[in-house]
Amino acid sequence: MDWAIILRDKILPFARKHLRELIVVAFCLLVVHDVFGEHGLIAMRRTQKEAQQIRREIQRLDEENRALQVRAKALKNDPRAIERVAREELNLAKPGELIFKLPQAPNDPANPGQPGSPNPPKN
Repeated sequence: MDWAIILRDKILPFARKHLRELIVVAFCLLVVHDVFGEHGLIAMRRTQKEAQQIRREIQRLDEENRALQVRAKALKNDPRAIERVAREELNLAKPGELIFKLPQAPNDPANPGQPGSPNPPKN
C-alpha cells in the first residue's frame, strides 16, 4: 500500500472528523508543558526563589565585608583598637599589669562549650 493512499483514505478523514478534539488535546499538552516542563512556570518560580536567596546572601556578605573593612582600617590607624584586640583576643597586658580571670558561670552563653552551656563550641 502506498503512503499517499493511506493518508488520503484514512488519516485525513479521521483528522477532519476529530479536529476539535485534536486541537484541545494539543492545547492541553502545551499547557502542561508550559506549567510543569523543564523551563515551565514551576521551574521559573523555583529559580526566582533561588535568585532571591542568593541576593539576600550577597547583601549579607556585603554588609559583613563593610564591617570587616571598617575593623581593618581601625586596626591600621587606631592605637586604641589595636590595644583592645591585644587585650581581649590575645590576653596581653601592659608591663606591670596583672590579668585576673574569673571562672565563667556554667550556663553562660558567652562561654560556649562548657558543661551545661546551651551553645556548642565553635570550630
